Amino acid sequence: MLTTWNHHRNRFVLCALIFASVFARAQSPAQVDMHMRLGNSVHPNDRLPPAVLWLTPLPGTPQQSFSPKGHYTLLQKNRMFFPHLLVVPVGSVVLFPNADPFFHNVFSLFNGKRFDLGLYEAGSTKAVDFSREGVSYIFCNIHPEMSAVVLALSTPFYSIADSTGSLSIQNMPAGDYEMHLWVEGFTQPALDRLARHVHLEPSSGNLGVLDTSEVARQPKSHLNKFGQPYDDGSKQPY
Repeated sequence: MLTTWNHHRNRFVLCALIFASVFARAQSPAQVDMHMRLGNSVHPNDRLPPAVLWLTPLPGTPQQSFSPKGHYTLLQKNRMFFPHLLVVPVGSVVLFPNADPFFHNVFSLFNGKRFDLGLYEAGSTKAVDFSREGVSYIFCNIHPEMSAVVLALSTPFYSIADSTGSLSIQNMPAGDYEMHLWVEGFTQPALDRLARHVHLEPSSGNLGVLDTSEVARQPKSHLNKFGQPYDDGSKQPY
């Protein structure tokens, strides 16, 4: 009798697990593949600048965590930052190693994380905790030609545009989102005006083509960490 009861109990547990699995699949949100392309109706063949699109789930749409995984790196070498664009979760620590045989002074005073690492020598590394969401424009106070961008996000639903301006995010829950777009060289007010509410259905996640030809641009030059133009002598021979 005990053996028979154990046999039926095992069958009951197995059936319950199968039922729970089927029920979970039935209740899971539909997945959407989101697509969008940036375009320029004035000069359609122009190479588009680096761009990132991200979607923040609104109330009622399933949330997904976007947690830091280890440290991230923005390398300084040959008077350049590598990579030029870095997307990280909010709370990430970014390392800034100096692989050049001379000093650098990395700083950011714009929109996102504000910091000034001061002068530090070849072979040394400094770190920054990107503790708030936003775009940080990174420069060197010694070498005006050096620039990079760190975008700290609280959502895992983002896409970096490819060379054709296409953006794609796979396996998103269907629902309502706030869409944000960053394009290098565009002013922040212009980027803020591109933000919009989007509703994604399982049947269609194609957001079409966004014309960027009329979006306001910002000057290519930038000031040093003191808010002053770089001296002509700042382009040192190293």
